[in-house]
Amino acid sequence: MKLFKKLIAAVFVLFILLGVLYYNRLLLLRYSLGWITDIRHPREPNHPVPWQTGPDHSKEPLTSRPPNVIVIMADDLGFNDVTTYGGGYADLGVPTPNIDSIAKDGVRFDSGYSGSAVCTVSRAALLTGRYPSRFGVEYTPTPGALARVGADLYADPNRLYPVVIDKEKAEKSKSFNELGMPGSEITIAEVLKERGYHSVHIGKWHLGSTEEMRPNKQGFDETLFMESGLYLPVDDPNVYNSKQDFDPIDRFLWPNMRFGVSYNGGKWFEPSRYLTDYFTDEAVKVIKTNKHRPFFLFLAHWAVHTPLQASKEDYDALSHIKDHRKRVYLSMIRSLDRSVGKILDSLSEEGLDKNTIVIFTSDNGAPNYIGLPDVNSPYRGWKLTLFQGGIRVPYVAKWPGHIKPGTKYQNAITNIDILPTVAGAAGVKLPLDRKIDGENLLPYLKGQVVQKPRPLFWSDGYYQTVQADGWKLIRTERPKKKWLFQLEVDPLEKKNVVSLFPDRLAKLESLLDHYNKQMPGPLWPSFIEFPVSIDKTLDQKQEADDEYTYWVN
Repeated sequence: MKLFKKLIAAVFVLFILLGVLYYNRLLLLRYSLGWITDIRHPREPNHPVPWQTGPDHSKEPLTSRPPNVIVIMADDLGFNDVTTYGGGYADLGVPTPNIDSIAKDGVRFDSGYSGSAVCTVSRAALLTGRYPSRFGVEYTPTPGALARVGADLYADPNRLYPVVIDKEKAEKSKSFNELGMPGSEITIAEVLKERGYHSVHIGKWHLGSTEEMRPNKQGFDETLFMESGLYLPVDDPNVYNSKQDFDPIDRFLWPNMRFGVSYNGGKWFEPSRYLTDYFTDEAVKVIKTNKHRPFFLFLAHWAVHTPLQASKEDYDALSHIKDHRKRVYLSMIRSLDRSVGKILDSLSEEGLDKNTIVIFTSDNGAPNYIGLPDVNSPYRGWKLTLFQGGIRVPYVAKWPGHIKPGTKYQNAITNIDILPTVAGAAGVKLPLDRKIDGENLLPYLKGQVVQKPRPLFWSDGYYQTVQADGWKLIRTERPKKKWLFQLEVDPLEKKNVVSLFPDRLAKLESLLDHYNKQMPGPLWPSFIEFPVSIDKTLDQKQEADDEYTYWVN
């Protein structure tokens, strides 16, 4: 009888435990990725990065060497986050003088576009000079764990449109680290090898984390690789955090992100300070150690992507801003502009500024899920939409002696143009075994020839855009809708004229159909689709007549 009672008690306790686990299943799933990361990748304390040391003198005069190339890519930086184009936050004490100075000393692209409205696809376009759909990179990698908790994370009776999740596809999908740009693609770093460039990547990659997809196998000699996504540990005394409880992605990031980097595929270790400043300090070291040989530096900042975290230095400097979220965000912009300034100062100090191409841009527009309405002003849309706010980004570049200071280039350019332009500057040939979609912009910037009109494409599964001859078509299946804009008279995309110009619609659809016929299928399937309001931030209440779209991922 005693044994029977003990057995009953044990079964009862087991049921209680199972009930507790089931009740807290969402919490467990939300934190599981972070726990697994802690087990697999314990972080070592910070230690110096053993950067490879270049020659102690140059084999040829600086003027005879091909130009150094520095591409600085911000993450989720909106068009209105800089003062370059006359907007920004100068009235709040956060101008961007260093980013602005690149335009003053070189060119401001007034129609500068990212390669996509989301990070992976945009970065793949920049590094290869090709539409990423040509090699199957159609979607940005998403952790399968997000699919497991997505429905619960996004459960909100105030939202009009559901998140669509295909759990079967999510379960069959490869792991997050296996999704990315194939090693068979040829990057800027690989193209520049012909001229003896030393190539270094610092920061975000998001193009796959298997050995064959990492920077070292994509032409980069060295990589300081951002392995997770915190700017500082959440409880660090030198950080201020801003959590957006209304954002499901934010609720997923905070418990799962860690503070860690690696060098050349080695063990994870902690950066020495706030991440943006740390990447900047290391980039300056790279410039100094490579000043006697041509180098390519891809400084891929995490700023200003969520989670929103500000350094104490920047946060304290903006004490006049009372809104905590905005203060944190503008602090991050402040640190990003300071980073650009330090890079430019380092080039000047080392005597390299006259022979270095510097390009600054963002991988896509700012998102609506940070709850700040003016980040992409004056344009409609956000990251994850193909409206101007999602793909029109700050784009500036300089190359003293080759690009006239104060140039304002009006024709549309995108990430696909960077590789052929850099190759042209370095005097190297483009790959002949594949289609390069971008164009060398240097002849146009020098006024040697006028750039001919060309159609430009953005693709995310069934959600697609073509821009040609001053017109833009957006079409999607969810909702089943088309938007047609005459950008020359309606640059802010306020009036959908799809019913007024059937001939123009047919022409643009024909261009999109021809584009699609050239492309293979995606390397991995989409398994999650997010609704995005085009004109409202995520914390604003949606109304039935609000325009919306879905981002396929």
